[in-house]
Amino acid sequence: MSARESARRATQRRQSDPAHDRDIELKQHQVLSFADWCRLNGISPATGRRILKSGHGPIVTQLSARRIGITIGANVEWQASRARSAEDVAV
Repeated sequence: MSARESARRATQRRQSDPAHDRDIELKQHQVLSFADWCRLNGISPATGRRILKSGHGPIVTQLSARRIGITIGANVEWQASRARSAEDVAV
């Protein structure tokens, strides 16, 4: 088997790995703390609170009476909803 064929087969095995697919699915449900969510998106806590208060933020998970979090999946969906085409971006 050539090196090229070996590399192709290795790539194919990684792409069809059910354990890897399951890990990705589980990560979608992982909850980020509010502070971690702000850091991940490069925003200050004040801006994060303003985004959530506006109703245009991601879906929030109530972790306790005083603590909130955002799942990775909800963050991905929120980021996708905020995406704009290159024509809409003002430089």
